[in-house]
Amino acid sequence: MHGNKLPHSRLIYILAILSCVLFCFGGLSIILAIIAFILAKKSEQIYKQNLEAYNNIKTIQKGKFIAIVGIVLNIIVIGITIWTLATIGWDAWSEEFLRRWNEGLQNNRP
Repeated sequence: MHGNKLPHSRLIYILAILSCVLFCFGGLSIILAIIAFILAKKSEQIYKQNLEAYNNIKTIQKGKFIAIVGIVLNIIVIGITIWTLATIGWDAWSEEFLRRWNEGLQNNRP
């Protein structure tokens, strides 16, 4: 039975990498990182029940590490967002955003 793959190894890897790539979207990809982390923990528990039956524990461990990095990146972005909104307020932030948006639209007109 040696050579079986642990469940969700590819999914863990994909979700963890996506959480690291998409962290700049307001920290919403923390959900992907948490799902990847939970799946990795479950796969590790399955591996611990029968050590010789599976051969891809390294992939699970790498995915778990990348998920932790994704969680940290998302927490930083969420913290910066909360700090920014607490310091300057929603109104000032949204006005600045709209000003820059309109400025960008005007600069790109032919």
